[in-house]
Amino acid sequence: MTHTTPNPKIHEGRNLKRFREMLGMKQDVLAMELGSDWNQQKVSLLEQKERIDSDILEQVSAILKMPVEAIRNYDEEQAVNIIANTFNDSSMLNAVNNNPTFHPIDKLIQLHEEKIALYERILKEKDEMMGRLERLIGGNNF
Repeated sequence: MTHTTPNPKIHEGRNLKRFREMLGMKQDVLAMELGSDWNQQKVSLLEQKERIDSDILEQVSAILKMPVEAIRNYDEEQAVNIIANTFNDSSMLNAVNNNPTFHPIDKLIQLHEEKIALYERILKEKDEMMGRLERLIGGNNF
């Protein structure tokens, strides 16, 4: 049972290979999932076919857990064009934001103020401890 691919640029075997590799699956694992009459070499030959029989394509898509249409209609050239036209120089995808939303000087001032507040708390606690020690020593006349 075969079908015709509407876009002659689409190579179903190559698409199958790309999706399999994206999922991190080896050819021998796919062969094992397809059944006992499959081996790595047979999967390799399948990936070289421009058009894949519908029944085999359905089995493979079920194993890869993706729709048959994804393998049947994936056009790498269109995908590259979409990516190229979607992202520009200031676009970010899993990137580090080198344009912080805070001003570094403001952050330095905030840190300095926190440090001063910490020193003031330490001095206050020291004065309280000294007062307690003086009361203890004052109560015990040596």
